[in-house]
Amino acid sequence: MADLSLWLEGAGALAGAGGLGYAKVRAPRVYWSLVGMPATWGRFTLSYRSTMDVCGLTVQPSGLRAFMTRSVARREVQPVPPKIRRVRGTSTGLRVTLRLPAGLEPADVIASSERLRHAWGVHSVTVAETKPGFVELRMTGYDVLRRVRMPRKAQPHGMVVPVALREDGTAFERDYRKMPMALTLGANSSGKSMYQRNLIKGLAELPVALVGIDCKRGVEQSAFAPRLSALVTTPDHAASLLDVLVAEMESRFDLLGLYGVSDLWELPVEVRPVPIVVLVDEIAELFLISSNKDEDRRTRIVTALIRLAQMARSVGIHLEICAQRFGSDLGKGATMLRAQLTGRVVHRVNDKETAEMGLKDVAPAAVPAACVIPADRPGTAVATDPAGGWCRIRTPETSRDEVIAVCREFAHLVPDLPALDPFRPPVPRVPAPATDGPSLVKPVPATE
Repeated sequence: MADLSLWLEGAGALAGAGGLGYAKVRAPRVYWSLVGMPATWGRFTLSYRSTMDVCGLTVQPSGLRAFMTRSVARREVQPVPPKIRRVRGTSTGLRVTLRLPAGLEPADVIASSERLRHAWGVHSVTVAETKPGFVELRMTGYDVLRRVRMPRKAQPHGMVVPVALREDGTAFERDYRKMPMALTLGANSSGKSMYQRNLIKGLAELPVALVGIDCKRGVEQSAFAPRLSALVTTPDHAASLLDVLVAEMESRFDLLGLYGVSDLWELPVEVRPVPIVVLVDEIAELFLISSNKDEDRRTRIVTALIRLAQMARSVGIHLEICAQRFGSDLGKGATMLRAQLTGRVVHRVNDKETAEMGLKDVAPAAVPAACVIPADRPGTAVATDPAGGWCRIRTPETSRDEVIAVCREFAHLVPDLPALDPFRPPVPRVPAPATDGPSLVKPVPATE
């Protein structure tokens, strides 16, 4: 009987160890909650002061504190680390709120984040300034970008669309009121189209007008026609559409002047025009020309885009531009337009110069990170945020059929904009479900 109990205990221990090993690979959230978080929390608690000291994140105490320590406590005066205000665990890591002592700034903690990561044995440590004098250490226990799972609370609202997952486990949101114009760069098969697909899926649920410019004959955006207010598939039609958008911008400026306000959101709700989001699939198709006769058309397009990028924010017209490259080699006006696009998302690129085109002028420190994105992780990108920092993100995989279904479900939200009616795309019919063959049920005639 004792031998049987011993065998059962051994089998149970092996099964438990095997279960934890399986959870570490297949269910990292479960493994982190059961094993990783308690171990990391204990390691953090025991080594906090010494880790901060060796990382250079301590300061000399004030004169009064040093005097009290020597005279009253009879102890040796030691450097003071940031004071821990709060520690809480999440399904992906730990969140630690620190009160910085006089002499330290958030940049000091950011510079030491890689050392803190190794000291506490976590996957990554990011630093966010919550308010003056306070920072939050966001420790991630495992690679959350390996298998993307968006937080349940991440839902479109207002003019905010969650489109990707940050490396700290929070949602990366595209906020059009904070970053009205944006540029997305990436090589082929880097996940750029998937990013735009998730963006359209979120925008389809909001009361906005979606305008598509897809000069690849509409292969990317034509399937989303039920939710689009306008769609053009050639540069000639794009020039005409952009002229209409510029005219719409000017009429909205007249409306703002009539009510004596300077922003669309200051207008009364009953007269406020609906926001417009312009989605450009590949900007190079609008810049490049094949002959001199296309020069006038190109000038019209570039001028209209620059005017919209410079002034349309206050009237609720937003640009979302995608490209493989976006530099001066596209021609006159390219760099001027790029300078107006505040938001930057850079996927895997083929050369360092392309990463610099997207990030060097807004976040130079992010350029090396964009150059080492692996090819086997499509959807991974480096993105800037409204606070002036940057982060790694990855877009969740979303099927084309899923986005089409959302566009059909919210087709009733397409606003009434008469100026865009000539560019409204035809809505494809939903094919009837296929049947395997003729019905074998014999109809029964109705009898009185």
